[in-house]
Formats: sequence, structure tokens, C-alpha cells
Amino acid sequence: KCPQKLQKRGGKTPHKNMKRFTRALFISNARSACSDELLQREAVTLCINVSKQQPFPADAAVSKLQIPVYDDPNEDLYAHFDRAADAIQKEANRGGRSVVYCKNGRSRSATVCIAYLMKHRRLTLTEALQVVKTARHEIDPNPGFLSQLQRYEQDCPLMSLLLKNI
Repeated sequence: KCPQKLQKRGGKTPHKNMKRFTRALFISNARSACSDELLQREAVTLCINVSKQQPFPADAAVSKLQIPVYDDPNEDLYAHFDRAADAIQKEANRGGRSVVYCKNGRSRSATVCIAYLMKHRRLTLTEALQVVKTARHEIDPNPGFLSQLQRYEQDCPLMSLLLKNI
């Protein structure tokens, strides 16, 4: 559960830190993602917490998925790309909206959003990075996560070919 102090701390308004870049996908920091009022106003139905330490929002009506990684270049975020991307797409297909967040909304959450765009929107890494960066200028995936995204970019066309042949 998200503590009240996390929802209200700092001078910034929470909604300014939750940025939408597709019809059904937002990126955020933990403080904004824990604002039940903001989640309800934006009709968010799935919260993806890309951290080991950040809380989930209190709203019981919101589905939750945790990807337990630290913002460390040696963490294996690649192993979670498909699960997170598929959860976002499934939520969008049923008319829901997702928010992906980590502590600051800069590295881990951005990496997951980029992987989603690469897999389900068939964007290149460069294109996906630009889409997310346009919505939230401060994103900055760490070098290890960028390397994993490069590997994912190479794997995504292979996945597409496999799916077409099934």
C-alpha cells in the first residue's frame, strides 16, 4: 500500500509526472502512480511496478504486476520484457489502461515501455525510445538496460516470423 507521505511529498503535482504516450499506456514515477485520485481520473486499470522497494497504490480495483528489479545495469530486466509487454497489450485489448512506474520513472519503467512498443507496435529501439522520451523527457535507461533492449530488438523480428508461421 502506498503511504500518504509518498502521495503528497514534494512540490510537484502528481499528474505532471504521469505521462501518457499511447491511448492506453502511461509512464510515471512511484509517487504519481500511488495517487489513487490520479489513477481513477486517468482510468488506469493495471499498475506495473518495476522495482523491489516501491509500493503499490492502495486502490483495490487496480490490477497489479510487480517486476522485482533494482536500477542496476547487471539486473536481468530482459527476462521480464515479454510478460510485461503482453500484460500491457492484454489490458489495452480489453479497454483498460496501464501505468508502468519505478522510483523516479526514468530507467526501469522507461525500459519496459520501450520493450512494449518494440514488441506490440513493432517499433525499432530508436523509434520506441523517441516516443517515450517525447512524452517524458527525463527518461534515461541505464547502459545495461539499453544493451538488453538492443538484444530484444534483434529478437523481436524473429518472434514476429515465428508467430506468422504458426
